[in-house]
Amino acid sequence: MRGRNHTEVKVFILHGLSIHQDVQVPLFALFLGIYTLTLVGNMIIIMLVWSEPRLHKPMYIFLGNLSFVEIWYTTSTVPKMLSGLLSKINYISFNGCFFQFYFFFCFGTTECFLLTIMGYDRYLAICHPLRYNVLMSSRICSCLAASCWTFGFIWPLLPIILVSQMPFCGPNEINHFLCDPGPLLELSCVRYYATEMVISVCIALMLLVTFSFTFISYTFIIQTIVKIPSLSGRLKAFSTCASHLIVVTIFFGCVIYMYIRPPGNHPLYMDKIVAVFYTVVTPLLNPVIYTLRNKEVLQVVKKIMLIP
Repeated sequence: MRGRNHTEVKVFILHGLSIHQDVQVPLFALFLGIYTLTLVGNMIIIMLVWSEPRLHKPMYIFLGNLSFVEIWYTTSTVPKMLSGLLSKINYISFNGCFFQFYFFFCFGTTECFLLTIMGYDRYLAICHPLRYNVLMSSRICSCLAASCWTFGFIWPLLPIILVSQMPFCGPNEINHFLCDPGPLLELSCVRYYATEMVISVCIALMLLVTFSFTFISYTFIIQTIVKIPSLSGRLKAFSTCASHLIVVTIFFGCVIYMYIRPPGNHPLYMDKIVAVFYTVVTPLLNPVIYTLRNKEVLQVVKKIMLIP
């Protein structure tokens, strides 16, 4: 992924979350705990979906895929962030930076598509319950999940190629804890506005398309729920998709703020806080929200733990 001969930068320096040494160790302990819980929680969901026949349904198959994505999505950034909290100077190689950039966006894009498909799945289940098994058969479910992974790994190729081919000849300090396109473009020796526009449009198009389809799905879902005559029926219908809606709101809200906004000087500390939410917090919320709010998953857990 190295650029042409005019590229002189061989390593980048990540400034990380904080420059204050007295908070580095507490932050390390906090994020190490969150990362560990994220891995354990998502692995448990994957094992439950894989091993329990009653969870072999499209909703839980998509959930298992989402948990697998979350594991690698957070792993693409958090270990490097943790090592930086214990290092005086947090180096990352030129190629390592762009590999992180690529896989971070691959798994992030896959997550966007999966959340969209999960919204569509809930739309079919609530708005077309009698035709659900036909419209969301095992074959269609597998094809949709495979499509999410395929598009997730193809879509970021153009931005990563364009950014990696830009000339970097110094400075080499990235005021962030990960290799993000915005800070990387600011380090380029030459600003190619056409290239930057293509990158922005590529990222914005993916986010707007996935968010729009998700929004449309939930608009139809809410319209259908409102028409249910009984209060208990409305509450039951809404509870089946409320957890997904919470995850979608947090994730899309953060990434849209970061990547679809007018150019200008934005507070760096705010960008880092928002980035922590969609790189560290959201992958943890996935298993917590889905487990605590899903009766079927809780029943499987109680069965495994032999709780009456």
